[in-house]
Amino acid sequence: MLRHLAFLFALIFLVSTALAWTKEDYEIFDLVGAIEAAEGPGTTFYSWLGVAPTATTQEISKAYRRKSVALHPDKNPGVKNIQKRFARLGVVAQILRDHEGRKRYDFFYKNGVPKWRGTGYYYSRFRPGLGAVLLFLALLTSTLQHVISRMNHKRDLARIDDIARQAKLQAWGPRMVPLEGQRKVRVGLGGHPGQDEGGRGIDVLVSPEACYLLEDDELVPLDSTLAPSPSFANTWFIALIRSLVSRVLPKSSSPTTEAVSASEAETTEVEETDATASDSAPIKINGAAAAVKAGGRRRKAVAPKRK
Repeated sequence: MLRHLAFLFALIFLVSTALAWTKEDYEIFDLVGAIEAAEGPGTTFYSWLGVAPTATTQEISKAYRRKSVALHPDKNPGVKNIQKRFARLGVVAQILRDHEGRKRYDFFYKNGVPKWRGTGYYYSRFRPGLGAVLLFLALLTSTLQHVISRMNHKRDLARIDDIARQAKLQAWGPRMVPLEGQRKVRVGLGGHPGQDEGGRGIDVLVSPEACYLLEDDELVPLDSTLAPSPSFANTWFIALIRSLVSRVLPKSSSPTTEAVSASEAETTEVEETDATASDSAPIKINGAAAAVKAGGRRRKAVAPKRK
């Protein structure tokens, strides 16, 4: 699990680094947004100065001097935000008169300002508090836990299928033609016949209907019930919230709830009586009583009689 987490964090870091913009790009993004908000949508550096995108440096300097005189705070007393507009004009002229700065702006002028501007740009404008950071980390780690759980679940299902296939191969031969009766085989934990390198193996009872694991005189169906499907509700953060809510909220009792509880109690009593009656004639495998268990819960099932 730790290896998967490290890989995901490294991948996120590399993608964020590759898509990150420079400090100069962030400055252009800020100016573009501020100018459109103050001067009107669609206003560009060139249209604000009153020059063409092909204007020379001398033409840009001349247009700047003319515009700066018109926007000078001394000539516009009482005008709202005039000082910010005047300062912004100086930064725009500085970018356009610089060869590298103008090259950067022309790129965004032709291609448009990107909607996603990198995590650094948005983080510099939104400083989350400790609670927001902890909530984000909790949701992120829960999501990663769910993703890894799904990966492990898929791997477990593949392993169950492989063990069942190896067991059938030993019991029925290379042609995999089902034979009548039951056959007990031993499959290594690595999915190979017999035992693996560590000397470990599992006993499997193969029948035409299904395969069963033999564990302490119990029959466990060798199917997908051995690997329950993961749920996001079972991640650590969601499970913690549910546990806290269940402790804080009082358990309400009503006549309807009590009636349902009584009905469940009667049903449980009947099931226990049936179970006691059925236990009087248990299934025998190799002289031992066997019960069928799946998904952590015992369930009654009739295994095929061994011939």
